[in-house]
Amino acid sequence: MSSQITERASTLSRSRRWAALTVLLFPVLLVSVDNTVLSFAVPAISGALSPSGTQLLWIIDIYPLILAGLLVPMGFLGDRIGRRKVLLIGATGFALISALAAFATDAFQLVLARALLGIFGAMLMPATLSLIRNIFPDAKERRTAVAIWASAFSGGAVLGPIIGGLLLEHFWWGSVFLLAVPMLLPLLIGGLLLLPESKDPNPGRVDPLSIVLVIFTLLPFVYAIKSFTSEPLYVVIGAVALSVASGVGFVRRQLAAANPMIDVRLFSNAAFSGALTVNLIGVFSLVGFIYFVSQHLQLIAGYSPLDAGLLMTPGLVLTMVFGLVSVPLAARFGAPAIMVGGLMLSAAAYAVVVFAGSSGDVFWLMAAFCVLGIGVGMSETLSNDMVLTAVPASKSGAASAISETAYEVGAVLGVAVLGTILNTVYAAQLKVPEALDAAATQAAGETLSGAHQIAQGLPADQAQALLASAAHAFDHGVLITSSIAAVLALVAAIVVARIIKPATR
Repeated sequence: MSSQITERASTLSRSRRWAALTVLLFPVLLVSVDNTVLSFAVPAISGALSPSGTQLLWIIDIYPLILAGLLVPMGFLGDRIGRRKVLLIGATGFALISALAAFATDAFQLVLARALLGIFGAMLMPATLSLIRNIFPDAKERRTAVAIWASAFSGGAVLGPIIGGLLLEHFWWGSVFLLAVPMLLPLLIGGLLLLPESKDPNPGRVDPLSIVLVIFTLLPFVYAIKSFTSEPLYVVIGAVALSVASGVGFVRRQLAAANPMIDVRLFSNAAFSGALTVNLIGVFSLVGFIYFVSQHLQLIAGYSPLDAGLLMTPGLVLTMVFGLVSVPLAARFGAPAIMVGGLMLSAAAYAVVVFAGSSGDVFWLMAAFCVLGIGVGMSETLSNDMVLTAVPASKSGAASAISETAYEVGAVLGVAVLGTILNTVYAAQLKVPEALDAAATQAAGETLSGAHQIAQGLPADQAQALLASAAHAFDHGVLITSSIAAVLALVAAIVVARIIKPATR
């Protein structure tokens, strides 16, 4: 029965295939819009809920972190019970929890809602990519479909700041979460009418311990990064040790299983591993950049959320355009060359920020973002396609889950690593007026938004001095984080160039 269902997915008419792809773009747009909208809502959330610096990072990161931990299990679940079924369950839950998140009254409630969104969000992305793998059996059609799928991420990133800016200027911060409801309705209706069901005719067994090991590989690792400067050293070391032990345990368990949840031997495939590296570093670069530039534009340069979103639109449009352009470029020059070129452009973008100096000039920031958009657009489409083509169609759910895990881990680390470094440098560089009490000093040193809130209650001269120091400290942190990001992207480009053979297409 299951093999017949899978076959049905691969024998659709041409018009039905592309109509099905249109339906599958809605969850992709939603996830992308959700990520960029939240970055632009950070100042408004900070003002309304007064989170600490650590809470603010968790509000942003808990969703992709939980999502990353569950992507592989949910991809496996889709292979087992049906990818369309998992997709529709995830869409329903995501819409309901988004409505609850919009009305959170404190930082803890919002963190909890974001965690629940991560659970249902994990059902969305592996299902979309694995359905594409089965709906488009022809390699050329599939690469075009994946390019459109990847471009939808960029399209959502373009729409996110603009829609979010409009909402934040006219409504409260919670309105950005209500976007999920109208965006998922077409998926629920179209999914029932147009999407074929598909699943693996021979899935691995349900393994709760493996699921737990995946989660405990990721959660403690990111916690260690976030808590490096605020927790005792033994706590950080313990978290890293738990992460490593869980990761080793997961790999050994998969190697010993006759039919594992994830075939970790796939990582011995150079094309597969190289493509995942490109995926992770590309998203790491993009999300980390958006995290700090959105705050700079609003809190230092003084732009409204809408104007800040419009300023970033060209770079995001270039990400979408070059996601599509990468397909003919790969046909001419080979996918590895284009992916390596994309990583090098990402490194160059961060280098522009470094060499522009600590002035934080908006022109240079936007120029760098355009270069970054081109680089990420070139690399992401091809890396996703390379991951899919490295495995049989029956295992596409698991493979796409691994690809999406790399994507979400990149998003988590982009904020966790660069955000933690930025916050640490900011706190070290900030100089506050001597008249501030301990509580106000701590609040101003937690986040840039915190400094702006404290400044509102100070005399004009003290407020001006605090804001000037906060701007300098923040931009100095941006220089340090940009230097690190540039080096990481360059190293990744070198590694990928060495492990993926030029003949790979």
